[in-house]
Amino acid sequence: MKSMKSTLPALVATLAIIQAAAADNPIIQTRHTADPAPMIANGKVYLYTGHDEDNANPFVMKDWQCYSTKDMVNWTDEGSPLSVKDFSWVQSDAWAGQAIERNRKFYYYVPMTAKGLGMSVGVAVSDSPTGPFHDALGHPLVHTGVGDIDPTVYIDNDGQAYLYWGNPQLFYVKLNKDMVSYDQSVGIVKVPLTEEGFGKREGNKDRATLYEEGPWFYRRGSLYYMVFAATGVPEALAYSTSASPTGPWIYRGIIMPKSLPKLSFTNHPGVLDYKGHSYLFYHNEDLPGGSGFDRSVCLEEFKYNPDGSFPTILPTKEGPAPIGHLNPYESTKAATIAWETGVQTETSATEGVYVTDINDGDYIKVRSVDFGSRGAKSFEGSVASLAVGSSMEVHLDGIAGPLIATLAVPDTGGLDRWKVQTASVSGAKGVHDVFFVFKGSQGEKSFNFLSWKFRKSSR
Repeated sequence: MKSMKSTLPALVATLAIIQAAAADNPIIQTRHTADPAPMIANGKVYLYTGHDEDNANPFVMKDWQCYSTKDMVNWTDEGSPLSVKDFSWVQSDAWAGQAIERNRKFYYYVPMTAKGLGMSVGVAVSDSPTGPFHDALGHPLVHTGVGDIDPTVYIDNDGQAYLYWGNPQLFYVKLNKDMVSYDQSVGIVKVPLTEEGFGKREGNKDRATLYEEGPWFYRRGSLYYMVFAATGVPEALAYSTSASPTGPWIYRGIIMPKSLPKLSFTNHPGVLDYKGHSYLFYHNEDLPGGSGFDRSVCLEEFKYNPDGSFPTILPTKEGPAPIGHLNPYESTKAATIAWETGVQTETSATEGVYVTDINDGDYIKVRSVDFGSRGAKSFEGSVASLAVGSSMEVHLDGIAGPLIATLAVPDTGGLDRWKVQTASVSGAKGVHDVFFVFKGSQGEKSFNFLSWKFRKSSR
């Protein structure tokens, strides 16, 4: 992101050395992201986030972003699937939403400031988890006039779908099977916010319970969970459980305490089980240039206690371990990143998302790449450039680790004129983290990187 270059260059240079060795939190570094909402589809995890514009105060959020992974450490930028511009009735504010799949379609529930109404929850639909999504109704799905933000959606085992939302209240509706309307006979239900159900808040006569905002509703086994941002700002993450999808709720405790270093004054949970592992998504302000209005999505793996309760989960720099290996012999988008320093991503109408804003010394880290016992013989990179003298070094296990290839980047005649360059590879066997280290780039818009692939050695 620009702020990582223009405002804190010395700090970024120092962080590059530290982060290359250890950390992968926050999990997205090319832009400020917030309000994580994971979803599983087609065997992948798709992560939907808000997008905080740089140097915002207060929030400036114009679109949503989507990322995908199979290993929980390498995140592929899938671009923006939806924007406030896609809703004719909306004025501004692409705040926290959640998507879900039903009948091979994907429904994205998002809160926005509606013209003449204020915050309201709309719904968009797509045939693909990466979009593009389009407005399903042409008007809000739900509106109460009382803090209609932070929708969370879940389809129960019997097929009944529920949409919860709200700050300072908590509401729900029973969605119809079309997912774009709700049961009018039940209507909008206001959840009783009791101390038994949502904990006791001290010193605030207007809010008796710990519930603040950001509900995340799901079922695991026989228990229904309501995880939420709690306690008031700065926000902790807490949860309640129920034997029924509509309560009554029993408060169970704090998951992530407030007032931890670099947590922003807001927080927002997303909880996911994937390939036998459990994960908590949240956000902080830990990237250079970060603030309470320029946040960054993070991730921790955890294990439920035997009774289904949460342990205390503390933020880490490291994030989770990989749960799979990346295959280097398949074409991989350059915007597949575990950690990066200096670069950004942009979207081409014809090529999709690519890496740009590349300068000398910038790098991309990809984790847990399995070259196999025979190893790689060559490396291919699709690049576009308007300069001569640039190159890409490929290192193992660190920005100064073993050099296995150097790819020359010629002047291709334009930043949208892609050319596949090839370099020989030596010493790439087994499982390694791979670092693409950029050298000699001349200016922020002189070199773009689209995709890469290794070729396997024949012996």
